[in-house]
Parts: sequence; C-alpha cells; structure tokens
Amino acid sequence: MKHMEVVGVRVEMPSNQPIVLLKESDGERYLPIWIGAVEATAIALAQQGVAPARPLTHDLFRDVLEALDASLSTVNITSLSDGIFYAELVFSNGIEVSARPSDSIALALRTGTPIYAHDDVVDEAGVPIPDEQEDEVEKFREFLDQITPEDFGRTT
Repeated sequence: MKHMEVVGVRVEMPSNQPIVLLKESDGERYLPIWIGAVEATAIALAQQGVAPARPLTHDLFRDVLEALDASLSTVNITSLSDGIFYAELVFSNGIEVSARPSDSIALALRTGTPIYAHDDVVDEAGVPIPDEQEDEVEKFREFLDQITPEDFGRTT
C-alpha cells in the first residue's frame, strides 16, 4: 500500500470533467481519479477549510461518526477495473465498507484520515511527474492565473 496525499481538484479540458489528483507521499507518481462535480466541490471545500452554512453529506457523515464515538482509520483505494476506481472505508472497529473514492477522499479530508492506494492501482494508473517537471507545470499555472487578455496586446 502506498500512502497518498491529496494534491487537489483539477478540471480536465476540453471535457470539463473534474479529477482529484493524489500523489505518492514518498514517490513521484500521481494518481488522477475522475469524479463528479459535486464531489469535486466537497473535496475542494475541505482542502480550503471552508465550512458550509449547512453540513454537506460528508460533513454529516463525519458528525455521525463523532456522535457514535467511532472513527475512520484509513481510506484505501483498492482496485481499478474497466476505468473505474474502487475504495474502502476502514473503521476503528475493523469494519470495512465499500465506497466511491471521491466520497472516501472527501470524508478523509474532513476527518484527518490517511489515504492509501494498493500498489497494483498505482502501478497501473500512476503517472510519473519528476519534481523538476512539476515545478515547471506549477510556474506555468501561476502565469496563467495572473495573465489577462490585455496582456496579449491584440490589435485589429
């Protein structure tokens, strides 16, 4: 099992399909998982520390766990089959529950639970991005965030 960190949520162009991007804690491989828009929002809000006015489903789940004096031990991305990722929630009492990775990640972020991926999943779907290439990608993202159409000096 590989310990994974949530890098963030991105939108793949041109399909406008959100993905959550996980990265090996001790490696250079990234695991992109396509998710729904609602789950992408839930993950992004948790990463930003934004508390909605009313609890989202993942907030409710976290609150129910606390009320029942239960805890989530780990989130495991267990397999990949026909392009679909599968995950399990592992609770402190040893019970494992099958779940979508997007919901699992959103809940893990809210509870501070570690996320792991089976070696086979990372070997099959992991994308290596060397650190120097990652730095270049980040610089380009920062450039795109700051540029405006006027910067291109269009003349007609």
